[in-house]
Amino acid sequence: MAVGSMNIEEGTVYPAKITFQVCLCCLIAAVGGLMFGYDIGISGGVTSMDTFLIDFFPHVYEKKHRVHENNYCKFDDQLLQLFTSSLYLAGIFASLVASYFSRAFGRKPTIILASIFFLTGAILNLSAQNLGMLIGGRILLGCGIGFGNQTVPLFISEIAPPRFRGGLSVMFQFLITVGILAASFVNYLTSTLKNGWRYSLGGAAVPALILLVGSFFIHETPASLIERGKDDKGKEVLRKIRGVEDIELELNEIKRATEVAAKVKSPFKELFSKRENRPPLVCGTLLQFFQQFTGINVVMFYAPVLFQTMGSGNNASLISTVVTNGVNAAATILSIALVDNAGRRCLLMEGALQMTITQMTIGGILLSHLKLVSSITGHAVPLIVLILICVYVSGFAWSWGPLGWLVPSEIYPLEVRNAGYFCAVAMNMVCTFIIGQFFLSALCRLRSFLFFFFGAMNIIMGLFVVFFLPETRGVPIEEMAERRWKTHPRWKKYFKD
Repeated sequence: MAVGSMNIEEGTVYPAKITFQVCLCCLIAAVGGLMFGYDIGISGGVTSMDTFLIDFFPHVYEKKHRVHENNYCKFDDQLLQLFTSSLYLAGIFASLVASYFSRAFGRKPTIILASIFFLTGAILNLSAQNLGMLIGGRILLGCGIGFGNQTVPLFISEIAPPRFRGGLSVMFQFLITVGILAASFVNYLTSTLKNGWRYSLGGAAVPALILLVGSFFIHETPASLIERGKDDKGKEVLRKIRGVEDIELELNEIKRATEVAAKVKSPFKELFSKRENRPPLVCGTLLQFFQQFTGINVVMFYAPVLFQTMGSGNNASLISTVVTNGVNAAATILSIALVDNAGRRCLLMEGALQMTITQMTIGGILLSHLKLVSSITGHAVPLIVLILICVYVSGFAWSWGPLGWLVPSEIYPLEVRNAGYFCAVAMNMVCTFIIGQFFLSALCRLRSFLFFFFGAMNIIMGLFVVFFLPETRGVPIEEMAERRWKTHPRWKKYFKD
């Protein structure tokens, strides 16, 4: 379907169509999100499987089945949490390497490397015989996640027409939710099998293979080609993905941005030393910080553990997780429809409010009904908590989930784009590592008050959007500074006249 890419706000109009090539490139690249989502969804289910605990964490298995064990502390074990969190620690360093590799060699080769790392890690986890092999596989998966998360959102933002950049970029988050949903199905199906955890962990090879094969059918982004001196190829790709002959306006703007970028020898020094880079640096990094401290990964990593804590059986907890993840995927589709119409700020503020109410309510229910050594009796309270978690997850899925990746990918100028986006991805990985490593210990000590903490964080991040984040809908990336940061009441002082 041919649709002109006109910006919603006043400003430059870049002629473009929604072409098959753009859709194909964005869809294949977004499979990087499928890898990320599958890993997020698989780890919580695997760590609740008895066969997995018996093989690698027998002391946790014994503690889990003690009659008088503190409900909040059944899964409190640093090594068990390291199984989940080690991936994200590796991802931090991998993202840093990927930020340089992507600038020097292009987005496409970086995506290919991401799939190779992830595939190798999945094979190692499938064949793991001891804890060392298991953690080693997680580290390789982390390298794949680091390379993928650093590159895929930038790739999609650079290749998509400005008018439809939001919806196409949300495909990354949508496939994260599909990966989480697929993982919860796999966990449910393999939970009763002997060594079922091997099939769950080995299943990560499927999205990695899809991305590896698909990567050979995508184009490099015009901005990356021109930045590396391949002007003719960049012009050819731009004409192909835009579906129009009149590409000079956008081409000249990309060339102007790459000329500025070429003068920057140290992107990280440029990012931290120039005042005008502080607004996108602060906003992009804090968006990822707040995205993780919505509490979403508490639900995504440890939903089966959480439901078992409330007294649900293993199968019931896994079914509850499937339902929650289905809601997550469905709500993300709504974001694709709304993000380029309602705008980024509107969705972020609504999502923060919705998550605040549900987190506070869940905390109140657990405080009232879940005692230290006796599980919740009956089905009413766990059902109410499941419904509240679904409402909470839907609020995240159409707001902070996709927009936490989208907004940082579209606010940096080209000369510091890789460095700036690395800071956002690194913040994501650091916070995910902290939550993955310490949530079960925090649950043991803070109990239901942990949900009040996340509720308070949602209030803070909603206020952050109100006062500090400009609306980026429909604005070409190369014009973001001129049309948004320089006119924002709290950020304009960082720009010279």
